[in-house]
Amino acid sequence: MISRREFLQASVAASALYGISGYGNWGKLAAQQTLTQDDLLKFDTFGNLSIIHITDIHAHLKPIWFREPEWNVGVGDVKGKPPHVVGKDFIEMFNLKPGSPEAYALTYEDFVALGKTYGQMGGMDRVATVVKAIKADRPDAILLDGGDTWHGSMTSYLTKGQDVVNVMNKLGVEAMTSHWEWTFGTDRVMEIVDGLPFPFLGQNIFDSEWDEPAEFPDYTWFERGGAKVAVIGQAFPYMPIANPGWMFPEYSFGIRDRRMQEMVDEVRAQGADLVVVLSHNGFDVDRQMASRVSGIDVILTGHTHDALPEPVVVGETLLIASGSHGKFVTRLDLDVRDGRMMGFRSKLIPIFSDVITPDAEMATLIDAERAPFKDQLEEVIGHTDSLLYRRGNFNGTWDDLICDAIMSERDTEIAMSPGVRWGASLMPGDAITREDIHSVTSMTYGECYRTEMTGEFLKVVLEDVGDNLFNPDPYFQQGGDMVRMGGLGYKIDISKPIGERISNMTLLSTGDAIDPARSYTVGGWASVNEGTEGPQIWDVVENHIRKIGRVALSPNNSVEVTGL
Repeated sequence: MISRREFLQASVAASALYGISGYGNWGKLAAQQTLTQDDLLKFDTFGNLSIIHITDIHAHLKPIWFREPEWNVGVGDVKGKPPHVVGKDFIEMFNLKPGSPEAYALTYEDFVALGKTYGQMGGMDRVATVVKAIKADRPDAILLDGGDTWHGSMTSYLTKGQDVVNVMNKLGVEAMTSHWEWTFGTDRVMEIVDGLPFPFLGQNIFDSEWDEPAEFPDYTWFERGGAKVAVIGQAFPYMPIANPGWMFPEYSFGIRDRRMQEMVDEVRAQGADLVVVLSHNGFDVDRQMASRVSGIDVILTGHTHDALPEPVVVGETLLIASGSHGKFVTRLDLDVRDGRMMGFRSKLIPIFSDVITPDAEMATLIDAERAPFKDQLEEVIGHTDSLLYRRGNFNGTWDDLICDAIMSERDTEIAMSPGVRWGASLMPGDAITREDIHSVTSMTYGECYRTEMTGEFLKVVLEDVGDNLFNPDPYFQQGGDMVRMGGLGYKIDISKPIGERISNMTLLSTGDAIDPARSYTVGGWASVNEGTEGPQIWDVVENHIRKIGRVALSPNNSVEVTGL
């Protein structure tokens, strides 16, 4: 008799062979320039229950360009496994056709050329169209939001997230979890949460003084398709480390997988037929948690912005990765009966904004939210002759530009830009608007500081961030990518332990080796330290772009990567 684990693995194999993931049909049609909305939404309804998953919107309400990473390095047991596969290797692994729309949507290969054919992606008015279409087919589908929703744009900064909250309420979200939401501060988070028409979940959010579960629900219930569904929330576990703890001192977070097991056991005891974890752990952390916590049927993963056309099976748990910035929506259909998940079909639906008709009501709402700021948003600051992107383990061109701006405007030898993943791309020839700059810089602690650091301390910083990214134990990976450096080159061997990964540090302006004992002038932004002083980073970047007029960046070869 086939085991449930074998059945799930066979289901994924069938997905690849027979198109259960839904990619085969629309890929062929789009390659012939006949892609339609019906092609994107086509789905053979399955089972008795549907879940719709979106995550990591980062407040991007309008269609955007978004280039996927060329670096997504896996270490230890996950080396070479999804999502740590990019470009041609990704195309080959998932049997995609080079030059096809799915290759464009899911990889960086030929991004500029294919963008001219397939256009921008995302837009919450297009997402609304997709959600309504799924609900027309499966009216009781559950819509879940994986967090990093309210933060990441100029309008979300100016409205303290209210514009995005209004859009998500209109979309019909039924539960969410959190990460960057907390950088608006406890008071603002609580103000928003008190008005939400759905639960703000987090089994791992604790009262920091009493070390006991905080007032947020651990889980919520849905009775859908004749099944009793428990959705457990998992907020980003490393909040006080990766983000400023002084903004939310009342709370602590953590992975808390032992308590997750208790929650799973609790909902099972209460009759849950299906257990879903709505998570913002990051893919590898969720993969490890799935191996340690039994009884989870589905983990809807977020935080690391991975987009996978098929689920990953860990034991008897499905991991679903739905990308970021409104670029994809996942539909997951499940056969739930006799108190367990018996089978599934899934589709990662790409939101091609030129193909999907905007939902009129949502488009009207988005335009109304943006109207008070329209002139500021659309003001042209300069133009770019280079592709501007941010996404990947090492430097992207947006951060190269930010580092150049810091060194120029703050008169420093070295610049540091945090390895955050959010922010849209710009194509060569595009105008750079103020909104575009905010797309990659807006945050509530964006002060651009100027300080001095010794060469020894600079190495400590690089070693620490490198271990955060390349520690073989996923529970020691706090998310984000390598800090982006301007004016400083280095070599990194990702196979080494902390303290031994970084070498050959060089001051690029002179070619001299970094002296451990010498102090260097350093500029940066997004410090987690309270009281950081300096101009806002978006003003620094805007001033720099105004001065140069047109952005033209040379290839950045300042980081040598070994140990792959």
